[in-house]
Amino acid sequence: MFSLQQKTAIVTGGGSGIGRAISTLFARQGATVHILERNAEAAQEVIDQLADEGITAHSHACDVSDQQAVLQTFDAIGPFQILVNNAGIAHVGRLDQTTEDDFDRILRVNVKGVYNCLYAGVPVLQAQGGGVVLNMSSIAAMVGIPDRFAYTASKGAVQAMTLSVARDYLAQNIRCNCISPARVHTPFVDGFIAKNYPGQEDAIFEKLSKSQPIGRMGKPDEIAALALYLCSDEAGFITGCDYPIDGGFVRLNN
Repeated sequence: MFSLQQKTAIVTGGGSGIGRAISTLFARQGATVHILERNAEAAQEVIDQLADEGITAHSHACDVSDQQAVLQTFDAIGPFQILVNNAGIAHVGRLDQTTEDDFDRILRVNVKGVYNCLYAGVPVLQAQGGGVVLNMSSIAAMVGIPDRFAYTASKGAVQAMTLSVARDYLAQNIRCNCISPARVHTPFVDGFIAKNYPGQEDAIFEKLSKSQPIGRMGKPDEIAALALYLCSDEAGFITGCDYPIDGGFVRLNN
């Protein structure tokens, strides 16, 4: 089950965190993986890790907010069956702490970046009779998360785009879903804590972990496992859905 043999997958932001876990798992399950990543060194680390396992994957230096760069990269990759729009950035701040530059930066990557990859990728899927799109949203799109104004707006847009693509291309056999994680332990979390709470790292890590009812943060590999299912043939009856993977945060945090 959940084999991706003879499938080609594009994973944006596939060099670190959740994207790295998805890229690695998909490659191990047989997919030919193409990582789109601004950080070429991070992408190369994934390529080298897989090469040590005898698995070939590919990386492409690409800024997803640049439409021409995205179009050229997709053209170079050629036909594919799976697109994972994972690339994204964060911003901490309320509305009154979010400058125009902050807001534009978040939307340029988290919203326009997804649009650019959909714009480049969906016609390829149409031409070959179908495929799968998986977008990375967040529980921030469903509940009020403090100090996440711009990030919340961007992830709400991702959920809306997911529904739109799922509806518009249903007849072309293109499935489109999204995943909404709660807090996941990635290098970003460690960096955020170190920057904002020097000397309190352990205490803040524990506090953030316990904000999920299950008592811990998620693991990138757990998000990747859900992504694998949704992009596999076994999920062929699923489209237009959002999947919270949140340790009970949305339904049990009361």
